[in-house]
Amino acid sequence: MGDLPLLSGLDERQRQAVVTPVSPLGILAGAGSGKTRVLTRRIAYQAAMGRIDAGHTLALTFTRKAAGELSERLAALGLRRSGVRAGPATMVTTGTFHAVALAQLRRRWADRGEAVPALLERKVRLLVPFLPPGPSVGAEAAEVAGEIEWAKARLVAPEAYEAAAVRAARATPRPPAEVAGLYERYETEKRRRGLVDFDDLIWGLSEALENDAAFAAATRWRFRHFFVDEFQDVNPAQFRLLRAWLGDPGSGGVPQRPADLCVVGDEDQAIYGFTGADATYLAGFGTHFPGAAVVHLEANFRSSPQVLAVAHAVLPAGKRSRPALRPTLPDGPLPEVVAYPTDAEEAAGLARALRAAHGPGVAWSSMAVLYRTNAQSARLEAALAAAGIPHRVRGAARFLERPEVVAALDELRRAVATAPGVGLAHHLGGLELWADDAPEERRGHVAELVRLGAEYLAGEDGGGTLPGFMAHLTAALADGDTPTGDDAVELLTFHRAKGLEWPWVFVTGLERGLVPIAYAETAAARAEERRLLYVALTRAERHLVLSWAAERTLGARPMTRHKSPYLAEVEAALGALADGGDGDWRAAVAAERARLRARRPAGRKGLPGADADPRVLADLVEWRRGLARASGVPAQVIFHDTTLAVVAEARPVTPDELLGLPGFGPVLVERYGAELLALLARHAS
Repeated sequence: MGDLPLLSGLDERQRQAVVTPVSPLGILAGAGSGKTRVLTRRIAYQAAMGRIDAGHTLALTFTRKAAGELSERLAALGLRRSGVRAGPATMVTTGTFHAVALAQLRRRWADRGEAVPALLERKVRLLVPFLPPGPSVGAEAAEVAGEIEWAKARLVAPEAYEAAAVRAARATPRPPAEVAGLYERYETEKRRRGLVDFDDLIWGLSEALENDAAFAAATRWRFRHFFVDEFQDVNPAQFRLLRAWLGDPGSGGVPQRPADLCVVGDEDQAIYGFTGADATYLAGFGTHFPGAAVVHLEANFRSSPQVLAVAHAVLPAGKRSRPALRPTLPDGPLPEVVAYPTDAEEAAGLARALRAAHGPGVAWSSMAVLYRTNAQSARLEAALAAAGIPHRVRGAARFLERPEVVAALDELRRAVATAPGVGLAHHLGGLELWADDAPEERRGHVAELVRLGAEYLAGEDGGGTLPGFMAHLTAALADGDTPTGDDAVELLTFHRAKGLEWPWVFVTGLERGLVPIAYAETAAARAEERRLLYVALTRAERHLVLSWAAERTLGARPMTRHKSPYLAEVEAALGALADGGDGDWRAAVAAERARLRARRPAGRKGLPGADADPRVLADLVEWRRGLARASGVPAQVIFHDTTLAVVAEARPVTPDELLGLPGFGPVLVERYGAELLALLARHAS
């Protein structure tokens, strides 16, 4: 294989990342910088030069789809992929951490004559019997499963979970001590049944490599060259396994050769901290692997300069390990920020905009609609169906098929069967109370279901029946006569959009409480929310529209909304780029951030709530305790300690001021705002 074709079409930095023989190597590759091209070209080039043996090379990523793409690209470069379950490989092996770990453990179990444990694909199946029965038990089990997965990703055992959850300020579905108990029962039941879950594959292989010298030697002979994509998404458990594969002394292994490692990632796209991912492994690559080299890919080949400027405007301020991306494409139209009076008008306006954009040369599939939470899709699905616009919800079931919605409808049916003489409106109100103490995502789905119920009742002059409501749901959210082929508008969350791109992107619901999400209380969580919005914006190639609504119906109640604070920086950048602006969008964004900092109340320079009035805080804590007792939930579920400290420090006097504080969204202000403000008013008098 000649080397020149492998280097064609690469810029100087990409070429450097491909040809340098240095290992370990970290490639910091921003959005649209061609990271997958560089990764696969590097594997092929290093193999062609005889520096690595393709048959002893392992390329790792995090999803089956990404692993498949790596495989296809390597095949196109002449490196056919070997399956992770195959025998001795002759070419590059690609796979996810979990798939490769399972293949290696299966081989070890077979060699030792041990029974192969069955793989438990869904934790919910074991957790459901441990929880109180009811229509929401499946959703609750899924939430507990998420906590177990977070713990195992962070190498947290059941006995250490409670302390770790409190330390991390986790918004747990049940009190941390109770989740810890469920975690322990789950592990015990799993062992009793001879099962392993996906997390056990990572833990089990790490322990085998650290403690079984013969197995470790054979495995390290088999794989000598490691390439890891999306390295910002590695969690502590996976990092431990990587060290064990490499024979790192810190893993208990004895190195048999210099570590041969190349990783690719982007800390600006680190958006999975809530699952346990730790981007510091990428940002501090040279610290974790002394002597490593780092190459920065700074050119963006996807987005217009205007799109890129707006995206950079929302990134967190502070130290960065690489410069901002440099655009390479021609100028495009300025992104737009559109404010709508209501969320219904936002959805209808979006349908009109999609219809206007569609035409010769602009397929439906060249457009995407992005939103922060899955619950937001129902309004959009209904608007596009009504407009006859073909669409698909990517990465999630349609609204009516989601577990949270199925559980809520089951609860509604149970309530109606128990009290058939009570009106549907009353039952819908009860449904909101039923979801009161649920995690945010489930509350959001229930609120949207109740909104649809109110919409149905409005057309029935206050009457209505459960069968009628179900028929309304089916009609409102059906595809109707719209085509179902590949040419359809994509609807998906910000998280699901990562790694994808479209010529036209509509980013919706940019309101405080959604962007950033209401429960992003810490500085780290809010920084991740900024990066998440950056990921959404950088999906656009040329056309980008951002929208928000001044009123959004949550449940049966329309509520006043405020635009996302991040939009101030977007608008500052747009002002600099518009006709008559000076074009210096970086300076405009810096000035806007300085203005926003100057508006913060005095005493807010340190930790949030550091200057809280102790008397006010004590009263707030007592008030919260009473609410918790009445609701039968842990106090921290109602309000986190930091949130109360911020309230005691800022002493807001109006609902708008309360809404402007971290940790508050419209639902919390609606539910508790009057009591909070009355308590603060008593102190003021």
